[in-house]
Amino acid sequence: MSLTVSNVPRWALWAGHTAALVALPSSLWRIGLALGHPLGYTQQGLHDLVGTDQWGPVYLVALSVLAEIAAILTLALIHPWGEVVPRWVPRLGGTTIPTKAVLIPAWTAVAIHTLLWTQLLFWWTIPHPGMTEQGRLLVGLLYMPLIAWAPLMAATTIAYQRRRRTQTT
Repeated sequence: MSLTVSNVPRWALWAGHTAALVALPSSLWRIGLALGHPLGYTQQGLHDLVGTDQWGPVYLVALSVLAEIAAILTLALIHPWGEVVPRWVPRLGGTTIPTKAVLIPAWTAVAIHTLLWTQLLFWWTIPHPGMTEQGRLLVGLLYMPLIAWAPLMAATTIAYQRRRRTQTT
């Protein structure tokens, strides 16, 4: 079985795989914070962010895991499992996925990512109490790839939409 759908344009493959990676730097950084490493925060800043109970680190790890799952789901737009349910899935395996069942969440995600991450363009203009100057630079650089998530996902979604439209006509 092919790893990608055969008629996916090269640019869409690139956009989809890149979109799947953009959350990784910030996710790894949050996991480092959850493990107790300041990674750009002062000790007080880390304490204020993570807190003293176990829920701060759990939240940071959970947020990282959710971000990575969302990023990996972008691959459904360029892989067969975004068009047909894999055969190993009980009862549904081999079923064609309705185009709208993929496009509605994909376009919703594009809108959400646009709202969430576009503001990072202004990262260095906002004061960040509790962070060191080097930390502010580090975090800014680790989060900057997230700005590309919405346009990359939009490009991949457009390719999916075009491909599925030509398959049904």
